[in-house]
Amino acid sequence: MSKMDSMAIMLRSLRLPAIHREYAHMAKQATAEEWSFEQYLKILLELEMTERGERRVERLLKRSGLPEGKSLATFNQKLIPVNVRRQIPELTDGGFVERGENVLAFGLPGRGKSHLLAGIARELVMEKGYAVLFTSTHRLVEQLLVAKRALEIEKMFRKLDRFEVVVLDDIGYVQQSREEMEVLFTFLSERYERRSLMITSNLVFSEWDKIFKDPMTTAAAIDRLVHHSTILELDNESYRAEQAKKRQNSKK
Repeated sequence: MSKMDSMAIMLRSLRLPAIHREYAHMAKQATAEEWSFEQYLKILLELEMTERGERRVERLLKRSGLPEGKSLATFNQKLIPVNVRRQIPELTDGGFVERGENVLAFGLPGRGKSHLLAGIARELVMEKGYAVLFTSTHRLVEQLLVAKRALEIEKMFRKLDRFEVVVLDDIGYVQQSREEMEVLFTFLSERYERRSLMITSNLVFSEWDKIFKDPMTTAAAIDRLVHHSTILELDNESYRAEQAKKRQNSKK
């Protein structure tokens, strides 16, 4: 077996595909340009780390459930209130994730809540490498109920805990039975002060009794969410209608 074959086998075994692919070519360049051994090794390691980071982001995006096309690049920030717009850079910086804080976006249907939070969440994945899950509240509640009935809800909580951020979309559309309310409240409590939530709601807090039914549970849920949170109030005109109008005008 040649030295090159032996090297290739070791690099495959160590799972260093970028170095495996480039080390021979880079060795020729290193010789021609008289790199030191340290320079050559540093460049190979940087290449491997860069590609490993890119592959990780690809995996995170694939399992995130983030809707395609919903990014800050495709979000017209001019249509939302200025005070909300000013908070976006700080949120994409990810400090709230490190602190286990929440982001709550309120507004009537069509105001851009889901698109905005999806865009921020996508930045957190791509620029900060955070594990994010985007899901409708209704879907998550259904999954929690299935897990509870199978006596596996703790296992489900551990699975969800792997995500540093869970985006719960449309919490206001969930019309809860008591059992549904209980699993949702338990989930919110599980993440309290440990893991971040990003939530969109068409209902203001004074209407959350429609979600949790019981006044005490409603108050406790709000208290846990608001304790450490950034609140975004999208009281602008319909973002969805403005986007539709813009598309229509572009066709004329």
